[in-house]
Amino acid sequence: MAEVQEKGTISIHTENIFPIIKKFLYSDHEIFLRELVSNAVDATQKLRKLAALGENTGQTDDLRIEVSFDKDKKTITVSDKGLGMTGEEIKKYINQIAFSGATEFVEKFKDKTDAKDIIGKFGLGFYSAFMVADQVEIISRSYKASEDEAARWICDGSTEFELFSATKATRGTDVILHINNDSEEFLDEWKLKGILEKYGKFLPVEIQFGTKDESVEDGTDEEGKPKYKTVKVDRIINNTAPLWTKSPSDLKDEDYLAFYKELYPFTEDPLFWIHLNVDYPFNLTGVLYFPKVKNDFED
Repeated sequence: MAEVQEKGTISIHTENIFPIIKKFLYSDHEIFLRELVSNAVDATQKLRKLAALGENTGQTDDLRIEVSFDKDKKTITVSDKGLGMTGEEIKKYINQIAFSGATEFVEKFKDKTDAKDIIGKFGLGFYSAFMVADQVEIISRSYKASEDEAARWICDGSTEFELFSATKATRGTDVILHINNDSEEFLDEWKLKGILEKYGKFLPVEIQFGTKDESVEDGTDEEGKPKYKTVKVDRIINNTAPLWTKSPSDLKDEDYLAFYKELYPFTEDPLFWIHLNVDYPFNLTGVLYFPKVKNDFED
């Protein structure tokens, strides 16, 4: 193991905040995954914005976020290829609970177009990880860091942390949760898949969770009919360009019906729909569907 660079205490205003976070911050412990994926999306969106503003961020063609788990090691990992953090930034954004990283980011780029649209927070959302984990690790390499230069932060749910130097081949952040005995239900593929689909189905960055079987055409048989074989492909949880983000003039009725079926696969086609694009008094885009209602109801 690398030599410990620094030990310290997380800056909080009450020594009893960790039990509050672990037991009472949210009523449903599955929220931890939503918070960690949201942080990963935020870091990725910030990197995209910097690249668009001309900052030297390196390659931005593959910014997929990956969620994985290891049942034997009892770990869940959320990995992104976003902004990344230096050791000093980890101390600033992670150790100071409820500090908003977006405030400083927006202030720095306030004179640039659309920088005000960047909103992201580190703090209590990240610490929801301790509702299900005995120990949390962060391994992060900033886009500003030299090759392989990274930082590793470890906390066991107390107010103490350890910060090490580390190596990491790619820019971005890995958050590794060591799941506690009471939360082993989350070390299940279908449980995690369900949570990701519930909270992340339309996030703007691709979320990969393992692989899935897919049937692809594989030549033809003796009668000239197509043959198929099963292959493993990446399982992408979300649709990064949902229907409401597109112009109505570019869509057909079939597109609206297909999207409705994606959301509600076992229902009849809707009666009609309205594509919303409101600018005043607030900004709202969406598709409002009017489903068919049967006269006979089943319990």
